[in-house]
Amino acid sequence: MTKEVVLGVDLGTSAVKVSAVDRQGTIVAQEAYDYPLSQPAPGYSEQNPEEWVSGTTVAIVRLILNDHLKAEQIKGISFSGQMHGLVTLDKSGKIVRPAILWNDTRASKQTRKINEQMGDEFINITRNRAQEGFTLPAILWLKENEPETFSRIDKIVTPKDYLRYRMTGKLQMEISDAAGTVALDVAAGTWSKRVQEVFDLPANMFPEIIQSIDNVGSISNAYAEFSGLNTETQVIGGAADNAAGAVGAAILQPNMVMSSIGTSGVVLKYEDTADVNYHGKVTFFNHAIPNKFYSMGVTLAAGCSLSWFKKNFASEISFDEMVDSAKSSTIGANGLLFTPYIVGERGDGDIRGAFIGVDGTQTRADFVRSVLEGIIYSFKDLFEIYEAAGTSFDTVVAIGGGAKSSLWLQIQADIFNTKVIALQNEQGPGMGAAILAAVGLGWFDSVQEAANKFTSFGETYEPVPENVAQYREYYELYKKIYGQTAELSHDLLALRRK
Repeated sequence: MTKEVVLGVDLGTSAVKVSAVDRQGTIVAQEAYDYPLSQPAPGYSEQNPEEWVSGTTVAIVRLILNDHLKAEQIKGISFSGQMHGLVTLDKSGKIVRPAILWNDTRASKQTRKINEQMGDEFINITRNRAQEGFTLPAILWLKENEPETFSRIDKIVTPKDYLRYRMTGKLQMEISDAAGTVALDVAAGTWSKRVQEVFDLPANMFPEIIQSIDNVGSISNAYAEFSGLNTETQVIGGAADNAAGAVGAAILQPNMVMSSIGTSGVVLKYEDTADVNYHGKVTFFNHAIPNKFYSMGVTLAAGCSLSWFKKNFASEISFDEMVDSAKSSTIGANGLLFTPYIVGERGDGDIRGAFIGVDGTQTRADFVRSVLEGIIYSFKDLFEIYEAAGTSFDTVVAIGGGAKSSLWLQIQADIFNTKVIALQNEQGPGMGAAILAAVGLGWFDSVQEAANKFTSFGETYEPVPENVAQYREYYELYKKIYGQTAELSHDLLALRRK
């Protein structure tokens, strides 16, 4: 094998996956490595950053040894990383304590403090409302609860930025991850002096900001010896996982929205400028594309709702068989509605899911269809936030579990009343990281050019007018049910906790 490749490193919460991609966008080899998650107390979620370094290195070594890549073939490397994780370093660049991750909920008090103390001013600067799991609340938690640890911190970074630091010896934070700390002035692309001032945080704690496609230099001698890589391999900034995922899904124009169904569900929209303000109702971050942005809303239990249903009520059949069974049901699941909030929701941790309209004539297929539809109704809620803000789009790119079923793709088109397309070669954030590496190396002039080369679209699903009309009526009922479910959920949980 003589072809040149780039490596796209997808640094997730439970595993890292490294993909070798050639100049045509073909994945020629792929390796992965799992690592543990630590939960030392209820609501705590931590990892040792050295696990990321070791896991990534093992995957790279396997590419070289098992997949017979030569080090000189690997021209560049870039990253997609789990967002919001807090990595703390001392003056010598050593880890101060385990990283606090995005799914850690210990900083509820600090989250409330941020929102109460700064209010709309915080949203205007960061374009976001502080949430549990974001980096700034975790920093303030450390300051309040581990003052000795806090006093040793010289710099903070996010997970993939720490990994890049270990490969190059250069400590920086890439802008899409910097935005996810909610300590950034998003429109200006600089750390917010106002946020630092209000919460008494030293400015030197926040490292230099770089762009996703910036070439930060070559692999260091130390990491080359550790990994088998060549010191001529160039290292490119990378991006937060959702930004990299959007690049890998070719979400590159203001008319495009991504619908992603994994354990959670994500609706992500490309934003051409920072002029739009959603007032904290969806998150708003800097994109991997220089001087561009993206907004995003999340349903915490999207795919999780379907997995929960299968585990408890359809364990004897395959996942695909279960989803396909919904074809025997009807639009509206024969009068059955499902609210997919089985693990709560951001902004309302106590809300729970519900089936409404159960009667003796319905079958399991109706319940399956109601779950599929309920997940997409929850996405429609996010679409309405966009519509209320005056933004528009005409294309939804579906990825994840919702893109693997023609039925579910058509349900999305009908409920969204927008055409829906799937990718032919979906590879997620890892492909986005490879695209950023290719651009940073100069193989392409822009992220858009590289993404158009590396990705391709499949079948288009157009909304059917009669279906759209029926779903509109069911969705209006769904919205009424949400408010009533929220109130009853709080009462039920209060009784359960007695």
